[in-house]
Amino acid sequence: MAAAGAAPLLPVTAAEAAPSARRPDFPLLRDGTAVDVFVDATDDPAVIRAAGDLRADVERVGGVRPRLVHTVPPRAELLVLLGTIGASPVIDRLVAQRRLDVSRVKGRWEASVTQVVDRPLPGVGRALVIAGSDRRGTVYGVYDTSERIGVSPWYWWADVPVARRDTVTVPAGPFVRREPAVRYRGVFINDEQNLTTWSRRTQEPDKNIGPKTYERVFELLLRLKANYLWPAMHPYSDFFNKHRENPELAERYGIVIGSSHPEAMLRNGVHEWQPWAEEHRSPDGTLPVYDYTVNPAVISDYWRARARQNAGYESSWTIGMRGLHDSALETKHATTVPEKVAVMNDIIADQRRILAEEVGPAAEPQIFIPYKEVLELYNAGVEVPGDVTLIWPDDNHGNMRQLPDESERRRPGGNGIYYHLSYWGRPRSYLWLDTTQLSKVWQELRRVHEHRADRMWIFNVGDIKSIETGLSFCLDMAWDVDRWGPGDVEDFLVEWAGRQFGRRYGSEIAAIRTEYYRLAAQRRPEFIDKAVFSTVHHGDEAGRRMTDYEQLLDRARRLGAKLPEAYRDAYFQLVEYPVHGAYLMNAKYYWADRNALAVRQGRGAGMNRFADLAEAAHAEEQAVTRRYNTEIAGGKWDGIVNPYPSEIPKAPGRPAVTRIPRQETSGLGVAAEGNETGAGRPLSFSSYTRDRRFVDVFNTGFLPLEWRAEPSAPWIRLSTSGGELTDQVRVWAEIDWPRVPQGTHRPTLTFTGAGRSIEVPLLVADDGERARRRARGFVEAHGYVSIDAAHFDREVPRGGTRWRLVRGLGRRTAAVEAVPTTAQPITEDLTARAPELRYRVRFSTAGTFPVTVFRLPSLDERGRRRLAVGLDDQPPTVLSGQAIATGNRGDAWARNVEEGVEKLTARVTVSAPGEHVLRLFMVDPGMAVDQIVIDTGGLPASHLAPPESYHRVFNSGPAVAPGVAAQDR
Repeated sequence: MAAAGAAPLLPVTAAEAAPSARRPDFPLLRDGTAVDVFVDATDDPAVIRAAGDLRADVERVGGVRPRLVHTVPPRAELLVLLGTIGASPVIDRLVAQRRLDVSRVKGRWEASVTQVVDRPLPGVGRALVIAGSDRRGTVYGVYDTSERIGVSPWYWWADVPVARRDTVTVPAGPFVRREPAVRYRGVFINDEQNLTTWSRRTQEPDKNIGPKTYERVFELLLRLKANYLWPAMHPYSDFFNKHRENPELAERYGIVIGSSHPEAMLRNGVHEWQPWAEEHRSPDGTLPVYDYTVNPAVISDYWRARARQNAGYESSWTIGMRGLHDSALETKHATTVPEKVAVMNDIIADQRRILAEEVGPAAEPQIFIPYKEVLELYNAGVEVPGDVTLIWPDDNHGNMRQLPDESERRRPGGNGIYYHLSYWGRPRSYLWLDTTQLSKVWQELRRVHEHRADRMWIFNVGDIKSIETGLSFCLDMAWDVDRWGPGDVEDFLVEWAGRQFGRRYGSEIAAIRTEYYRLAAQRRPEFIDKAVFSTVHHGDEAGRRMTDYEQLLDRARRLGAKLPEAYRDAYFQLVEYPVHGAYLMNAKYYWADRNALAVRQGRGAGMNRFADLAEAAHAEEQAVTRRYNTEIAGGKWDGIVNPYPSEIPKAPGRPAVTRIPRQETSGLGVAAEGNETGAGRPLSFSSYTRDRRFVDVFNTGFLPLEWRAEPSAPWIRLSTSGGELTDQVRVWAEIDWPRVPQGTHRPTLTFTGAGRSIEVPLLVADDGERARRRARGFVEAHGYVSIDAAHFDREVPRGGTRWRLVRGLGRRTAAVEAVPTTAQPITEDLTARAPELRYRVRFSTAGTFPVTVFRLPSLDERGRRRLAVGLDDQPPTVLSGQAIATGNRGDAWARNVEEGVEKLTARVTVSAPGEHVLRLFMVDPGMAVDQIVIDTGGLPASHLAPPESYHRVFNSGPAVAPGVAAQDR
């Protein structure tokens, strides 16, 4: 386990690492003695403070705390030298003497070099030198060293233990941390009721998030190589400037403080406007309103006071204006869009004048955030000065709404993004768990960077807790956007998990997290509701999903049991609780859906059993959350996790269920797969997909009864053929294919019991083993063809554009994306100019059929979101997806973000049965496609695409695994 933190956060090139292979490691602690840490007293306070953290980290690993010295000792065999180029005379002397190579660091933004230097100073035998290009560069070099010796950035915030060692060493280097891909990288603490509750209970009983909590936040940000914060801003939290220690601490740590889109000029309107208005009443005694068209002078003075107060701190200044507390801009005397544009231009000019007068040249960065209604005004002509950074928001659900065009990319102030990993608002909120698929984050952030939005990335992380993995990935990308490619996002998880729990566990934890994200991509647990997934089609779509969750939870628990005891609390927080919580949220709604179906089917005892299972899942969910808050880490996290906070939107609660009083009766009922009641739709079997199908046999009362099932053909196999029935049993039917005569058959299953006989029809299509082995492409069966878009037979790039595979993206294992994302749309002569993917399909029927493309719901509010689909040499049909985030419940955009896909449908004509080629074309770049489904006449409605059709290369096994949940076997 000691190797957990041995690797640096970012790897070095082979050339940079080569010297460490020839030179011995540098001991920070040996034989019970720790090496002194030197930092010049004239260096920046942020560097001096970080040196203290290095001392504490050495003690965490080795049990001995090094001394911090500000004068070079006259004699020292070993010494750690920390310093900033230009601020540390010792470092500058080494540079001048060419003992320290800073050619790739000096003059850069937040860069650093770490290297061992022999005889650096008179009397010093060997020194580990950490030199930064600026104060944060040095600080990051310090924390790199801490991570190399095994101190995780999450040692406090997730209780990741530090492995103890008697000898603590670091490689000799040199290690060069070049400047980051994104200049300002940070988080927005938002919708923070749980964080506020926890902070008040465990950190500062007299405050609602104060300096003691922010100290922990600042340290975490620096250890994650972030430098920027939008502080908590809601009514239940103290506003940042209420406690003057907060901005002072931020300056001492080296954290840049900014403010969110409704908080212009570092002012928190929720808390600060009302007292200001009280002190600046109108001559008639009325309170001024926060409307620049009504009270420009009062509002201007309000902004000026904060600019003057915070002029001495490194800050980010949000310009422009919205309403108080995340509400829309109020303009009583400007009602049209052109009038509002003029008002916004006046506001920006006023704010710029204030900053020039009160802060001067240090008033940077200045940012403008075209969020919601402000985006409309910006697109209508708001004039944002060129040195101001434009911050482009996503749609709150991880899809960038709009990215800079060519002229905006040339702005001196550059561009940035505001991206949500947690969200409160329409159409649904997700505040509880970290559920945004990392490959989706990768896809969007790559697109962002390719459009040169690289000045500032700010991530909404809610309460911080539960977003640990996603935040680590986002900040890792913000530093080195090229580190991870479309095929290796899971490698990040392997490395990250290995650092927290030891490399031997990294791959398994990564696999668990990848599956957890995949299931969340089908539907976030916070978005679950009644009747989302089908309980009757595709082998019980909902039940198959619950089987996946049960297997995942079992896998997580088994791995957790193998970990040393010291790692159990961290594992619960980072791995087990998210899996267990998501499973239970889905389970209670699955059983509630089964309960509702049981009501429609007229079940007896089974109806109550499903109700009990739904309520038991809800109670268990509350219990595991209670464990998180009261037992993990000795109750350290009291109040930090709560799916049901009182003042903000909640995760789905306890679903309503129906019970009936016990009746001393019995009766036989049957519901075959594909039917809510009865067996009107035959059970369909194909020799290609070799399916299993279920029949639910149930009691309409409460008294036990005897039942039996009899197939009409000897080659039909049943999981059980009879017995005593109290509530229900699920009978699985499958075909013994070697015994089936070739052709189409219509056998039956006959169920008898309680004086009743019920017949279930089957439809069995057998083309023979030879046809199955020789089939090329995806084979139609059951009235549809279902294709994973990643399983193409051929890719055809054209004109510098292509489709690429992105692993871990979408509802299955991978999706395809049209790249480069900056390419021009292709709208003419698609078959000759557009990149395409080709899929072989073997149809058994002819006709004109709907084909539905499941695309990930990316946006482009100044463009369009199009792709095209065609069959063989027929002209392709262009499909247009939703390009605008409307923000309205129940509309197309809302449906897309809830489902995680947009379904675009065209029609293709199959002239004759046999082999054909389905063709997918790029029209607009950046489009990502997950699945393709062709309905040839038998496709039932369901939330997910059907199981993938038979393909001898990609899917040669049974299409549907048993979808039976553990409690329903």
